[in-house]
Amino acid sequence: MSEAVVDDIVAVLPPLLDSLDALGFVVRHLHPPEFDRVMEAIGTPDEALQAARSRLGDWPAQFSSIRSLLDRACDESLAAYGGLRTVQRGNGDLVAVFRALRHAPRAQEALYPLAGKFPPVSSFFLDAAVREDQELLTRLANGACEHTGIFHDANEPGSRGGFSLYVPEYYTPDRAWPLVMALHGGSGNGRGFLWSWLRDARSLGAILVAPTATGPTWALMGEDSDTPNLARILDVVRTRWNIDPSRLLLTGMSDGGTFCYVTGLDGASPFTHLAPVSATFHPLMAETADATRLKCLPVFITHGKLDWMFPLQVARQTRAALSAAGAEVTYREIDDLSHTYPREINAEILRWLNGDRTVGSSQEPLLQL
Repeated sequence: MSEAVVDDIVAVLPPLLDSLDALGFVVRHLHPPEFDRVMEAIGTPDEALQAARSRLGDWPAQFSSIRSLLDRACDESLAAYGGLRTVQRGNGDLVAVFRALRHAPRAQEALYPLAGKFPPVSSFFLDAAVREDQELLTRLANGACEHTGIFHDANEPGSRGGFSLYVPEYYTPDRAWPLVMALHGGSGNGRGFLWSWLRDARSLGAILVAPTATGPTWALMGEDSDTPNLARILDVVRTRWNIDPSRLLLTGMSDGGTFCYVTGLDGASPFTHLAPVSATFHPLMAETADATRLKCLPVFITHGKLDWMFPLQVARQTRAALSAAGAEVTYREIDDLSHTYPREINAEILRWLNGDRTVGSSQEPLLQL
């Protein structure tokens, strides 16, 4: 690799990764009344990224694929900031904020193929707690095994009913792996929601599936075309990778979390664990659910005290209803969480899925992270 190319990479990667970290902060801490405060908290990492992006020189043709990925990651990140800054200046609303933040997972998707080439990128896609784990770093450094990495099945932007998949690069078929099926929120898509979980699946060793609803959102009313589609997707994944039938997690955010209840409380559901996040729940769901299914069913509920869409009291009532019906409920309230996805809960959910009894029980008092 030429010295000029190396210099460009060294110049652009730090501000790019800083910018993506800051976007992650916005995604996590976004609360409508506090938008300006959140934007002030991240500073101006986009200015450093724009300056580095504009200084990139011409690269030899043999490095064009790397350059293309870096350019796209930078451009998607800057597009996110462009939209956020417009709202910050008073031109736009919450819908415009959400629209701007759609660029963040696209930037990560563009950047991820470089994780195997550049250690700082690989480190970015690991949880901070394992970035010095030499065993894990060695396994990742050994290169991707066959049938690992990111796959998209009929899940192009704008499509419905497909799915995106991540298989850790160090996957081997000689043992059964836990599976996380993560459902996006209303009007979202699995291709974007994949990035809410990828770091944790990569860090802790889980196969991750992110489907897209068959309709505009999950089938919360009327005919349910999503449950059979999730079963189809699960069957596809099980035929190609060694999945542990005792560790099948269904989780989701907002409408996706609510659909965890709708489909996951059915007696025919194949999922062994449910983990709805920022979801709503009607008490009739517990009353009409399969009683045998509910008995001792592990359910991990996460909700934010600042949730403006589904009030906290809904989650507390859900905990009480499911516990009374016999489910084994673990419950988390997060003080500073609005109606956004708390990625920091993923590692705890995975430990719970893997049988860590220190995570909690149905008798556990309310906890705040």
